[in-house]
Amino acid sequence: MKRNPWFATVTVTVALASVASAQDRSILVQSTTSTANSGLYEYVLPMFENATGITVNVVAVGTGQAIRNAQNCDGDVLLVHAKAAEEKFVADGYGTKRTDLMYNDFIIVGPAEDPAKIRGAADAKTALAQIAEARALFASRGDDSGTYKKERALWQAAGIDPSGASGDWYRETGSGMGATLNAGIGMGAYVMTDRATWISFANKQDYTVQFDDDPALFNQYGVIPVNPARCPDVNGTAAQAFTDWLTSSAGQNAIAAYKLADQQLFFPNAPKE
Repeated sequence: MKRNPWFATVTVTVALASVASAQDRSILVQSTTSTANSGLYEYVLPMFENATGITVNVVAVGTGQAIRNAQNCDGDVLLVHAKAAEEKFVADGYGTKRTDLMYNDFIIVGPAEDPAKIRGAADAKTALAQIAEARALFASRGDDSGTYKKERALWQAAGIDPSGASGDWYRETGSGMGATLNAGIGMGAYVMTDRATWISFANKQDYTVQFDDDPALFNQYGVIPVNPARCPDVNGTAAQAFTDWLTSSAGQNAIAAYKLADQQLFFPNAPKE
């Protein structure tokens, strides 16, 4: 049968319009791993999607990789935890505005026997210095994540460059937080992790939190819409809607309400408008 050319044109036009409409109602978030691994997105994203009809897809990688992905225009929103790098992202024109979203803290976990005796250390840099002095095994992510950036800053504050001990007592995994925790526990090493990942981590074995409660371990998360002027294909309207919701009372209350084992994983601190 001869196809009606008018009908074919209408069919293609309607199909393309449907695809465009679906794209208008979805965004891609380039995210750090801790927010994904902790289960936070599974808890809060359905609330946002029900409120707005916007679907959120998440790519969870280390903060450094997430920033590079967003710089390559592969994403509509950046949600990470390395404030200096985030501010540079905005200053370089890749993001429209950075906003504080929530915080928790970093901790150092280790085997129950605490071989370097860091429990009760005066501060984080002292704890790391004791690990180095004892040549106790320490498993580092060794990547460009926000956690690794913080870890390296703490070593520097302690006046120690652990790179010289790479492969000896200082073991760099080049992996994400969950894989590094598994590797560290497997070799009996100390590991610095964000608290949310640790709370949600299932393979703790005999490991406990050996050091925490130091202001230097503060872990701030920020949210940034990708700049449509730099990335013309970005879904700027939906990205801003997502950012506005996360920083609104509804989003902040949702973040505060998320708990595992009766422990709050993230503490909202977006500035009140």
